[in-house]
Parts: sequence; structure tokens; C-alpha cells
Amino acid sequence: MNTSDKKLAIILIGPPGSGKDTQAELLARELKFVEIKTSKIIEDKLKSAEPNDAVMNHEKELKQAGQLNTSSLVEAWAIEKIDEVGKSGAGLVTNGWPRKVTEAETEMLTVEKYYSKDSIKVVYITLSEEESVKRNSKRRVCEKNGHPIPNFLEYKDTVVCPQDGSPIIVRQDDNLDTVRHRYKVYQELTEPVLDFLNKKGYSLITINGEQPIESVHRDILDKLW
Repeated sequence: MNTSDKKLAIILIGPPGSGKDTQAELLARELKFVEIKTSKIIEDKLKSAEPNDAVMNHEKELKQAGQLNTSSLVEAWAIEKIDEVGKSGAGLVTNGWPRKVTEAETEMLTVEKYYSKDSIKVVYITLSEEESVKRNSKRRVCEKNGHPIPNFLEYKDTVVCPQDGSPIIVRQDDNLDTVRHRYKVYQELTEPVLDFLNKKGYSLITINGEQPIESVHRDILDKLW
């Protein structure tokens, strides 16, 4: 079977630094699925906001502090994209959502409008706090589209994004204190989503995120079907 012919909805969940960005890109490219990346949606909305927009300025402050952005806004933005992808008939890869149980309740209802329950795969990528801090405090992305540059030796001297040619930058919110705080926020708010989705009967796949990128990717593909 050509795996790209089966339209799955792949829900990637894991702590900061677990490789969700990289794995989502790899899966979307290999399976010809569409990636919905919450952080990219938020960044685009914040960048395009008017300078005197008080609501969006508050959202910018939340992001810089390592807090989650306001659920009602992020839910609306995510659901808009889910509808767009679902109506197109394409397979879906999520990246960065659901972030809270309350968001999962509404967002997954929208996912189920377009994908049957047995074709929704929840992929949990595990990573220790120590490794999360190590990876995120040195994380680099491309300036234009936020493509992740893995924190591995072979990418050490990379200064231009291999995908779009834009400069490589260090994210402003990746200082040590903020990174540690983001991991705590993940434990408190996002980890419970896994239990919620499991109890709802979604297929849950656990992947060791402390392996090399290629091994994580292979493990995910091996367990999807």
C-alpha cells in the first residue's frame, strides 16, 4: 500500500525540544500531508498585528515570557486551518496543538469532522527536562519560516537555511530561564492532554525522543500503520 494514499491525522505531542518541528516537517514531506504548526500561526498573527493592538501586544508578552497564548485565540486560528486542510482531503500533521485539555475538546471535534477515529494517530515524543533544556537553550531556526536547525554537530556551521535560504537565528525566547519555564508549563498543561486523548479512545503511540532524528522518524513511520 502507498502510505500516502491513507489520509491520517497525525497529532504530535511532546515537550519543548522533543523534535516536533523536525518530525512534522519530515512526515509532511514524506507522506505528502499538510502540516499545521501552531507556533508558526501565532508568529504570523503577531507579526502582522497593528503596533497599537492591545490584545496582540499582550499575546506577544505572553510568548516572550514562555507562557501559552490565549486559548480562545489559538483555538480559533487552529480550527480555521483544520477546516481548510480537512476540506482539501489531504492528510494532516499537527505540530504544537492541542496544548491544553480544553483546547483538545474543541479542536479534536473539528478533526473528527474530516478524519475517522481509527485514522487519528496521537504520537507522544518523550524527552527529559535535562535534554529539553540542553536542546532549547541552543536552538536555532531560519528567520523566514522558522524551519528548525537541529542541535547536532553536522549542523554546527550552518548559517543559511537549507530549505529557503534565509539567515539562521537564535529564538529570542530561548534563554535558559524561559526554556525551563516552558518545560514546566508543558508538564502542567499539555501532558494531561495525552491522558484525555487516550481515554477518548484515540490511538496513542509513544516514541523515545532522545534518539537521533532518523531513528525517531523511522520509529514513528513503523508504528503509524
